[in-house]
Amino acid sequence: ASFRQLPGVTRLISTLRDSLFSKRPDSPLYHYTSLPGLMGIIESRHLRASELRYMNDSTELVYALNLLDTAITARSRSGSSAAEFLSSFSQWLHSQINQGPMLFSASFRANGNLLSQWRGYSNHGKGVSLGFNHEAIQSLAVGQDFYLGQCLYDSKKQHDLAYEIVDCLISMYEEGEDVNAIFQSIEADLMIICALLKHQSFAEEQEWRLISPTFTSTASAPIAFREGKAMLVPYYLFDLELDGLIKLDHVFVGPTPNAALSVNALMHYLTNKNARPEKGISDSEIPYRPR
Repeated sequence: ASFRQLPGVTRLISTLRDSLFSKRPDSPLYHYTSLPGLMGIIESRHLRASELRYMNDSTELVYALNLLDTAITARSRSGSSAAEFLSSFSQWLHSQINQGPMLFSASFRANGNLLSQWRGYSNHGKGVSLGFNHEAIQSLAVGQDFYLGQCLYDSKKQHDLAYEIVDCLISMYEEGEDVNAIFQSIEADLMIICALLKHQSFAEEQEWRLISPTFTSTASAPIAFREGKAMLVPYYLFDLELDGLIKLDHVFVGPTPNAALSVNALMHYLTNKNARPEKGISDSEIPYRPR
């Protein structure tokens, strides 16, 4: 079947998406990185938004898939007349994990000084968390057709959301809509929703995510590639300049053997690169432990 817009299902799924992304940050959004990562960001004036399937947390799409599978199974067992359709939906979801359109994401934290994040996202003794002005990031997101949303960790809300999605699709199927057209119509919004669903064990991170629109090719967007551990990793070059500036509110220097020198050097560097943080640079004050 050829693709056509399905106003009913598209509107309902888009409403769920918009609700999930309705919250706005009210404080700096911190991005943890290494010193080479810092210099790459500041000098290129861009942030690399990695394709979601290739990120360190690549199991998150699988996590979201499992939530939807749970809802699909429950509805099938309830005697729904759409059991065959739900089976097709589950098969389609599993195929999208590897074959769907590209979706890019960049991560921020509401807390710029978490030991777990220093350990996970920076080289030992050489970490920085860049606190971007939240209004600037929101404005940049809108200008580049990205969404900015806070990750959802509440398992009950996640399960409720999964059931709403499945029930929405069932209603469209029962109205006689073409199965493939339904899947194509919801694909982009469904992937964007899934990108914000994280296991509750990660709630400490207070993560916010920039989420791109979906892309089916590299021809229409600033998409590049870098070497990963085992394969090439696609990424999107998210432009950080607003009115010619990278708008930083505050920066933390992570645990390091000489914090005072590190803070001083970083201030000179950021000032030289026209990215001086408005509220300065702070030492994390977390004790440095040599390895």
